[in-house]
Amino acid sequence: MERRELLKQIAILTGGAFIGGELFLTGCKSGASLEAGFTPTTIAFLDEVAETIIPATKTPGAKAAKVGEFMKVFVTDCYTKNDQEAFTKGIVQLDEACNKMHSKSFMECDAKQRHDLLVSLEKEAKTFNDGIGKENEGKKDEERKSVHYYTMMKQITLLGFFTSKTGMTETLRHVPVPGRYDGAFPYKKGDKAWAE
Repeated sequence: MERRELLKQIAILTGGAFIGGELFLTGCKSGASLEAGFTPTTIAFLDEVAETIIPATKTPGAKAAKVGEFMKVFVTDCYTKNDQEAFTKGIVQLDEACNKMHSKSFMECDAKQRHDLLVSLEKEAKTFNDGIGKENEGKKDEERKSVHYYTMMKQITLLGFFTSKTGMTETLRHVPVPGRYDGAFPYKKGDKAWAE
């Protein structure tokens, strides 16, 4: 799968434009710098959020792919200043939402509580993103409102995981030297998708 196709699929899955995708595809840096930065505690928090989105099953989850570290690099290099601020504020907002829902921090919650929180944030994000979609039409990047922070986290989790060695070789079917194309290759229910 090519990067452009992956970004299109992630945008479809998350219901919004992929934030930072144009800089990711061109390999350029946004020029914006994060003043607060990412601490090891923040990266561990993002790993747990990502692991809740893509948990380990028979194959490794997002934490094994070090998606938290990927988020740090992606947000720093590919997000505009507005998007960086929305993302970093979102980390605090996610923990506050968890405290409101479960009376404890995200890191103190069990897997079910974390899942329930992210399901509620998914609904909140859809409503929020639908509202700002029309508002952002025709605006420049610096004038555009950012999508919901959870949408950003989910997009980067999917991108980081499925472009990692773990995601490509252990979760998807991987053939290091591809053979010929076979459009009628047999498929059985439950087979892994192919990594390209």
